[in-house]
Amino acid sequence: MMQASRSPDLGAQRAAMSKLHFLVGRWSGEASMLRGPGEVVQLLQTEEAQYKLGGLLLVIEGIGRANHDGTPVLQALGVISYDDEDRTYRMRAFNDGRYLECELQLAEDGAGLTWGFQLGEIRTRSVLRVNEKGQWTEQAELLIDSQPPRRLLELRVSRCE
Repeated sequence: MMQASRSPDLGAQRAAMSKLHFLVGRWSGEASMLRGPGEVVQLLQTEEAQYKLGGLLLVIEGIGRANHDGTPVLQALGVISYDDEDRTYRMRAFNDGRYLECELQLAEDGAGLTWGFQLGEIRTRSVLRVNEKGQWTEQAELLIDSQPPRRLLELRVSRCE
């Protein structure tokens, strides 16, 4: 016999998701990304974040274009939700034909997020903040085995008027 599943607490989900409002909007600026050993690419970066399904999801699309010709180099889409049962934020992120799912942690001051994932001996660690100037900053590190961390991504974007 199948058990009835618990009904989600939509009010709790919306309240938790409203804490991510600091990201909503259109942003543009610059980024640098590690593309291969010693190969760092400079990008013109845009980010767009908007609520969907009445505030139950936050969808973020980021596009990084090569400075020299505007060709898209980085295209990523993230969908963030909140699980009211275990009280965690979750993100499913898509990039370069791949996706990952991970848990997000909201910064104590409510102005940032951290997340990461692991594949065997490869790990990432990302920190997103909105700084005192109102700029969205993001830094991602790549950690392989016991090697020192490498800067994978660094971006700084400002809200478009």
